[in-house]
Amino acid sequence: MGNILIDDAKFVKEQYKNSSGLSTRISIHDKYSTNKMGLHNWYFTVMKFEDGMKVLELGTGSAVMWVNHKDIIGRLSQLVLSDMSEGMLAEAKKNLEELTGVEFEVIDIQDIPYEDNTFDVVIANCMLYHVPDIDKAVSEVRRVLKPGGYFYAGTSGKNGILETIVDILGQDISYDNNFSLENGGEKLKLCFPNVEIERYKDSLEVTNIDDLMDYIYSGITFENSCTLSKDEVRERLTAHMVGGVLKLPKDPGLFVAW
Repeated sequence: MGNILIDDAKFVKEQYKNSSGLSTRISIHDKYSTNKMGLHNWYFTVMKFEDGMKVLELGTGSAVMWVNHKDIIGRLSQLVLSDMSEGMLAEAKKNLEELTGVEFEVIDIQDIPYEDNTFDVVIANCMLYHVPDIDKAVSEVRRVLKPGGYFYAGTSGKNGILETIVDILGQDISYDNNFSLENGGEKLKLCFPNVEIERYKDSLEVTNIDDLMDYIYSGITFENSCTLSKDEVRERLTAHMVGGVLKLPKDPGLFVAW
């Protein structure tokens, strides 16, 4: 079936019109990750925030990253949480509804509506691979960052969950991630002289195949690309369980650019 681009535009808008699919994908990590710190909590061990900073997050989704870190929000002079999806922003507002001073905006990372040198920190986690013009997006981030400001961009590497599942299923599907841990650095270096990678060690140990089925079919790309029926997918995944557990690698990380 060939290569499937993660940033396939005709799927992205539908997939992220609300938080339903995203919540499903997050929940499997909450239930079955072997690293109990949690990726969102780990981000805050890498990202550095100081009192009075101005922070912009692009592609915030339902803002789940901030839910357990409301103390940090209170230290910032400005926090703008943005997304291309109004449905996602509605969920973000619900998750942080008791907080004041948080701004919620519909923003395209390729055309950020702020002046040069506005923010101390810009964040774009697990979203740049959906952007049609990544070079333009990175250039816009660099423009709105203050001198000495930091850009944090989370993504994944080539040895992830979906890639392993595709191998198990014997499908000819290649997820061409055009902003991965392997190739994202070269794109960032066009605008940032300093780029580092921090990696988060984790894996999944799934005990309920129904949860994994919900996960893989929450993304429209897989459902439109897999040639197997759902029953066949379930059978092949179940056959790979050992002692009632299906172990799957995860390969997440975070670029730090300045």
